[in-house]
Amino acid sequence: MRKSIFNTIVVLIAAMAIGFMFSGCSKDSSSKVTVKGSTTVLPITQKAAEVFYDKHKIGVSISGSGSGNGIKAFLDGSTDIAMASREMKGKELTLAKEKGIKVKEITVALDMIVPVVHPDNPVKKISMDQLKGIFDGSISNWKKLGGQDEKIVVISRDTSSGTYEVWGKMVLKGSDVRNDALLQASNGAVASAVSKNPRAIGYVGFGYLDDSLQAVKVNGVEATIENGKSGKFPISRKLYLYINDETISADSKKFIDFLLSNEGQEIVKEIGFLPVN
Repeated sequence: MRKSIFNTIVVLIAAMAIGFMFSGCSKDSSSKVTVKGSTTVLPITQKAAEVFYDKHKIGVSISGSGSGNGIKAFLDGSTDIAMASREMKGKELTLAKEKGIKVKEITVALDMIVPVVHPDNPVKKISMDQLKGIFDGSISNWKKLGGQDEKIVVISRDTSSGTYEVWGKMVLKGSDVRNDALLQASNGAVASAVSKNPRAIGYVGFGYLDDSLQAVKVNGVEATIENGKSGKFPISRKLYLYINDETISADSKKFIDFLLSNEGQEIVKEIGFLPVN
């Protein structure tokens, strides 16, 4: 599914100190709308930008380097729209107020954060308590979970990620991830690392699931669209866009309106997330 997302969009992958940054842009090199932030929201806005350009001939430049970085760009004025897979923090909202930014939060999609393992791993279901134990280090061997007698390799998002923060709140309950966890800068990087290591476990947004990964049931609940919409899947969240409601450009507003339209929400569904409408 991820290959189809990127097949007509320019994607630049550059090695950086913090990991990898995914960047995409529409066909128009003189982009009029700039969008930065969450790599979870990234596939939605990339596909939407392509269709939006075809309809309106308005270019949209998009880059994903984590929710925290997107919100930082929003606050310093270097992006029109911030993508985030978490809510803005109190200190971020305070800084926005100090800068005279009228923050508007827009829910563009719903998502589930799904624990994933290699397809050869025999462990197919897990409890929330066991997940916490794996990621805080109190459970370190697959044998305790019905798997092989092998050390668990933990793959986690880095601290600039909104996915990391939601996972920390909902799964780790405020505890720190174990010290030897391998931190990745994007959902795609987590998926790649887990797909290559039969001893690994990680977590990705629902839209990043594919045949290279085995989604693990949580508390006996499978990650499906139905279970996500009903709230039955225990690790669910909203995906956001943030704008300055007083200075938003007409082109940026038109792009957001498109994302929230029936056609835009069909793109959300097509990519693999849950529409808000």
